[in-house]
Amino acid sequence: MSESGKNGLAGARSAYLRTAMHQPVDWNEWGPEAFAKAQSEDKPMLLDIGAVWCHWCHVMDRESYENAETAEIINKLFVPVKVDRDERPDVDSRYQAAAAAVSGQGGWPLTAFLTPEGKPYFAGTYFPPVDAHGRPSFRRVLFTMAEAFQKQRGDVLDSAESVMAAIKENESFDGSAKDPGEALVGKIIDAALKQFDPRNGGFGSQPKFPNSGALDLLLDEAGRTSTQSKRCLQAAMFTLEKMAKGGVYDHLAGGFHRYSVDERWVVPHFEKMSYDNSELLKNYVHAYQTTGAAECARVAREMIAWIDESMSDRELGGFYASQDADYSLDDDGDYFTWTRAEAAAVVTAEELAIAEPYFDIGPIGDMHHNFEKNTLHIEVTLPEVAKAAAISLPQAFSLLQSAKAKLAAVRKLRPTPRIDKTIYTSWNAMMVSAYLAGGRALGDTRAVAFALKTLDRLLAAGLGHVAAYGDGAGEGEPVAGVLEDYVFTGHAALDAWESTGEMRYFDAALEIGLAAVAKFYDDAKGGFFDTEAAAAGEAHLGALGTKRKPLQDSPSPGGNAVATALLVRLSELTGDDELRAKAKATLECFAGVVEHFGLHCASYGLALRRLATPPVQVVVVGADDAADEIENAALKGYAVNRSVVRLRQIGELPASLAQTIPNVPPQPGSFAVVCSGFSCQQPVASVEELVAIL
Repeated sequence: MSESGKNGLAGARSAYLRTAMHQPVDWNEWGPEAFAKAQSEDKPMLLDIGAVWCHWCHVMDRESYENAETAEIINKLFVPVKVDRDERPDVDSRYQAAAAAVSGQGGWPLTAFLTPEGKPYFAGTYFPPVDAHGRPSFRRVLFTMAEAFQKQRGDVLDSAESVMAAIKENESFDGSAKDPGEALVGKIIDAALKQFDPRNGGFGSQPKFPNSGALDLLLDEAGRTSTQSKRCLQAAMFTLEKMAKGGVYDHLAGGFHRYSVDERWVVPHFEKMSYDNSELLKNYVHAYQTTGAAECARVAREMIAWIDESMSDRELGGFYASQDADYSLDDDGDYFTWTRAEAAAVVTAEELAIAEPYFDIGPIGDMHHNFEKNTLHIEVTLPEVAKAAAISLPQAFSLLQSAKAKLAAVRKLRPTPRIDKTIYTSWNAMMVSAYLAGGRALGDTRAVAFALKTLDRLLAAGLGHVAAYGDGAGEGEPVAGVLEDYVFTGHAALDAWESTGEMRYFDAALEIGLAAVAKFYDDAKGGFFDTEAAAAGEAHLGALGTKRKPLQDSPSPGGNAVATALLVRLSELTGDDELRAKAKATLECFAGVVEHFGLHCASYGLALRRLATPPVQVVVVGADDAADEIENAALKGYAVNRSVVRLRQIGELPASLAQTIPNVPPQPGSFAVVCSGFSCQQPVASVEELVAIL
């Protein structure tokens, strides 16, 4: 520790690492200095990976890392290194694979013991301060791991090599198969339908995650003529309905918590993640486009309103990373939950008579740590509540809205879980795409404008993994961009071009796509690695030298699926056969193993459908109200292979459209042209004509 009482994290830029700067552990940041120290002192490394939003990470911090006696043991026997999994997903993914190889599970906090070269010989997650719940105490683990390193070095090194081999095998699939097509998409859809929970919505049992990729794949299939269309639509819409009624949704502010611990979506893990909400926003927008369901539009608008208010930098552009589950370690969702007495103290008796049954606010609630605490969730319909209260439905609706407003206002006065204001490139790009989709479909021009403002900030910042740190961050070396940073930003730029017709966004997308190929594509076997190869004379630290090709949605879309979809979109607009060939080779790289992962490869299914299905582009030309009406009609109905491009006037265009659109016969007003490949149909000037074609 330094004289200031701060450890080696005092200069960290990560919000998570800075929370640990006053701990008595002599923490180091991940970097060559920590590895050099471990090697010079011949000590094993203690690696702790966590996140600012992670409840159990904070629990272990308080129980163990803030304990002076435990810290003394760590400082004497190990070189301790702390990593923010959001800041360094490349480090986290590899040591999560190590934990899975050693213990069969991963998660956060991740606790790993490494050789001085960074090779893991043991890994787990949370360890309690005393033996409990079938887990050994952390101190016992510390002594055991240190003794093994000192007295059984050969066994430790053998174990480390075995774990490294497992890391290399994890998501470096040798499962190639030629010419995957619609049949494989069908198998992924079948897998999702088999795991669909017809009672509660969602897939599988508890804990229950949203699986946004699977929802989009089902919605895409629902818009096609197939034997599965009706089942797909029912499964997707029922899941979206149940999630929006559950406690996993924040009924007072909007936005979704990370997942539900039960199969009914009632009790969530309360952290809110940017990447979950971006993909769920797309799900609700796509469902609204497909069905016109007003409830899906309502949820989408509420999500945008919450993100606008709480999760975005309105001045500079940008979306914040996450909101913590708790405001302190003695809290377990208390900010978001209510006792009946707390609710009754806020609203009138008339309002409580509606809010209590509607949100299931009872004297016995849902939370294990405080049985009086209720998560707000919907078990009955508002018409049923109105009937029981012997009032009209409009009266019940008015009372419910006033009750919600009062509860929300009082909740804001509570200690508020912290928001991590870091601007991560990939997560921001995902949200840019979601805002553009939502803004266009819902007629929200402010959302579109903010998405473009954010994208401009991302492009100006470059493609490092972190576009900007939050409050209190110092200067330091930039974190290199990974595959997801490039390909999600490429999609966001293409979405921006479709929304505006501004060629600077298309040019940016093409440049990013080509850069992703140059930096991450495997020319030998196809597919994309998640990180760049080491430069000449450079060596990756620890397990970072292992190759990894991300496939599964975990939970954000798999990097190779997103990269493939980007190459397909670019090839369709440029006519570049080489980009299309690389997209096909990437899908072939995994085609032999995909069906074994089922719905967890739904984004792969969407990318494969893009490749296997001819693209449809609806080009709307004009700057008046008539053009807006035509665009709105074109946006109805979601299909992954269909895009709607808005041009205020015909100017510079991508190569495929440049061969057709300028040759359209002159039109007196606004019009639309439906194109596929390198051919376009005759222009139409009315909504009715466009709907007939589509």
